[in-house]
Amino acid sequence: MRKLLAIIVLTVVIAAIWLAWAIFSPVRLEGTTFITIKPGSTARQIASSLDDAGVIHSRTAFLIYHTLTGRHTLKAGDYEFTRPSALPDLYSRLERGDVFVKIIVIPEGYNIFDIAIAMADAKICAPSEFLQVARSETALISDFAPHATSLEGFLFPDTYEFNRTATCHDVVSAMVKHFRQEAMSIGITSDVQRTVTLASFVEKETRLPDERPLVAGVFENRLQKKMPLATDPSVIYAAELAGTWSGVIHRSDLQRDSPYNTYRFPGLPPGPIANPGRSALESALHPAHTSYLYFVADNTGGHNFARTIDEHNKNVAAYRKGVAKHIDR
Repeated sequence: MRKLLAIIVLTVVIAAIWLAWAIFSPVRLEGTTFITIKPGSTARQIASSLDDAGVIHSRTAFLIYHTLTGRHTLKAGDYEFTRPSALPDLYSRLERGDVFVKIIVIPEGYNIFDIAIAMADAKICAPSEFLQVARSETALISDFAPHATSLEGFLFPDTYEFNRTATCHDVVSAMVKHFRQEAMSIGITSDVQRTVTLASFVEKETRLPDERPLVAGVFENRLQKKMPLATDPSVIYAAELAGTWSGVIHRSDLQRDSPYNTYRFPGLPPGPIANPGRSALESALHPAHTSYLYFVADNTGGHNFARTIDEHNKNVAAYRKGVAKHIDR
């Protein structure tokens, strides 16, 4: 009887030691391991997936721990494991839903070339793949802007989170969907392409929300008078489309035979030159009523506005003087 009791006690002790090891001893990993927990998975199925992937010591230990902790809800999703972790830490991640996501940040004013680089940095797709999708998937916006030749202007700037398997098309679709929501909220229901194109100019010309309606008003005045918009951002965009942008505007850029060269061709170009945010879209939809026809940077982050070319030339001279003074320091 004593011998049997001793065997039982020894068995319990060994089991307890094993369980403590299986629960609290970190599992060493080689490289990065991804586990996908499908919606509706049972604790037993989750334990099997984790055990098969080698991120826990034992599925039995996992199920015991799950029972001892009160059978908490474990959340579905993609999980990334890159470092040794004990079962309590791993279980806590599943309980919190600490899933792996790809984060892509698209600031206001990014164009498709900027976004292509951001997509590559987020390891979603190559720049060439993104540009191909952005230029070919115009059906996503055809009911809003039937004449759009790309999705430029309709990829709403924001911070996006995607799962590990997200494709370039998934990301583009999400951005266009966000644009639609914002456009409907603002009240952009007609002349969508014109409004977005104008908004893209406003976005590129000023970062100050208070100035944006005024800048939109200046552009509207120039359009009504059939004056060239004469903006550097559009010249830069034309060079990017041609694949010749070097970071500096050259005389050849100002002479380029492109509908996006607003120094040569009056009116709005065929489409947006960037992806505007909500503030710029609102300003394009509701431009300020003003008599200004010109504006130039004021060396403090804002702009000086003018009604006549003489006033504008004085503002330009003041700007150049400020730049020269800054260089001399």
